Amino acid sequence: MANSEIIDEWILAGDLGGTKTLLELTRAGANVPGFARRYAVAEYDGFRGMLHHFIGEFTGEAGSAPRIVAACIAVAGAVENGRARVTNLPWELDAAEIAGEFAIERVRLVNDFEAAAWGLDGLDPTDLQVLQHGQPQARSNRVVLGAGTGFGVAYSLWAEHGRVVVAGEGGHAGFAPRDELQCRLWRVLHERVDDVTTGDVLSGPGLERIYEFLQHESANETIESTTGMRAPAIAELASQGDPGAAAALHLFARIFGAVAGDHALTVIARGGVYIAGGIAPKILPHLAAPGFVEAFHNKRAHARLMERFPVFVVRNERIGLLGAQCIARTLICVKPLP
Repeated sequence: MANSEIIDEWILAGDLGGTKTLLELTRAGANVPGFARRYAVAEYDGFRGMLHHFIGEFTGEAGSAPRIVAACIAVAGAVENGRARVTNLPWELDAAEIAGEFAIERVRLVNDFEAAAWGLDGLDPTDLQVLQHGQPQARSNRVVLGAGTGFGVAYSLWAEHGRVVVAGEGGHAGFAPRDELQCRLWRVLHERVDDVTTGDVLSGPGLERIYEFLQHESANETIESTTGMRAPAIAELASQGDPGAAAALHLFARIFGAVAGDHALTVIARGGVYIAGGIAPKILPHLAAPGFVEAFHNKRAHARLMERFPVFVVRNERIGLLGAQCIARTLICVKPLP
């Protein structure tokens, strides 16, 4: 293939969440930042309409439509057989339909935390906030997890020939309370839904539920209706020293630490535990406070082992996009089937 042909070819990467979507086109022959946009999903009826808008914006600036040779879209939801359903949106994506409609040679859909796991090596040291230095080991397992509109998790496992990423829907695993206060929280949530999941607690809506629960606990009332306080407002109140909001963030951080410790212990993540997602960078002081690490360590006979895991907060919201780019670039190395 001539160099001029490579220059005119583009790779599409996307990170589709329950609230926002990041899209970026980069040249196939150069791994440098390209044409990027951020969209609020509430302004669109579906992903394909958003993608048409994005390509239209690119074409308006570049003067011609891009020839996209590979695309990878990270989706906040389960992916199976080239199809994905967004967990917190009524959106469905089909890789074959996207390829056909936009004339893209190869399209892959992946879970958003699978993409985040592949994006770890693209981060700079300044993108990470250390919560625990630990005793890192090269060629060891990693876990990336985080809270946003929902909760996600993926494992990056070290195998003989390199890394293997395993993603799933760990955010829908059951929430396990660790003390009496968390048991009361579980009981209140259980009155609303039969199966209380991790994502019901560790998410933006989860923080709102925790705040509501504590407000009614302090007033010794029964929860009958929502307080209406949204997660960003709770975080802002906590930063201003509001005791109720601070208590909610403290409980949120303790639950987060316990869940992160569970996943770290599951794969002995001596390569690092990476807290990603949209919420963590916004509540860093609460994650850096003792409650998170104390709950992370609280694993009975394995408490000393927990001290050896490096733990970081990822401050770069582009981690999923970096991973999607990495995956998309591998697609152009794959020969098409005859």
